[in-house]
Amino acid sequence: MSSESPPVPRGRHAPPLEVRLQRQRRRLFEAAASVFARVGYAEASAESISREAGMSKATFYEHFANKEECILALFDAAGARVREAVAAATGVDGTAMVEGSTPEERVLGGVRAFLAAIEAYPDFARTLLVEIIGAGPQAAERRDSVLEDFARLIDAQNAIAHERFGAVRLASLDDAFAIVGAIVELTSRHLRHGRPADIRELEPVIARVVTGIVEQGGR
Repeated sequence: MSSESPPVPRGRHAPPLEVRLQRQRRRLFEAAASVFARVGYAEASAESISREAGMSKATFYEHFANKEECILALFDAAGARVREAVAAATGVDGTAMVEGSTPEERVLGGVRAFLAAIEAYPDFARTLLVEIIGAGPQAAERRDSVLEDFARLIDAQNAIAHERFGAVRLASLDDAFAIVGAIVELTSRHLRHGRPADIRELEPVIARVVTGIVEQGGR
């Protein structure tokens, strides 16, 4: 989810076709995110996305059959990036499970990673959390699947903390999904209405939600 793609050299200095296609796709993703955030999914079009990217409609259709396919691909890319950031921060991927760090510290690390990704890429985040809702049944199914995946990620992190450090175990996967739901609604409100103005103000709120649900699971 780079914020800006470099121009592609032409002529004999042009990169291989696969590299050019990857760069084109990245530019189209950036343009689509910008257009979806600015006018909404319903008003967006292949033409407006192509114009935003500085490309022809023909190039757009080389990558996507229509704007629905475009938003689904963008959704997958944005979701994967956020998931990677949270997994690395919480230690689920094995890169950040530092000995001596408490379960609470890892929860806060995951919250910070999520909010940092939203703050760094607001247009992509709006597609991920807001605009995808209006993109049809396939998009809704994809969104449900990603939220379920995030819930399983939280549950897995909690299971590791429980096994290694004696942290309180979540009562159920639904408890993990409740955490995801709270995070999604809080960040969606920030993206749509600017409340709170600084997304980092949500960190202690989300931390209290997580802590409260986890503590209740131990009773």
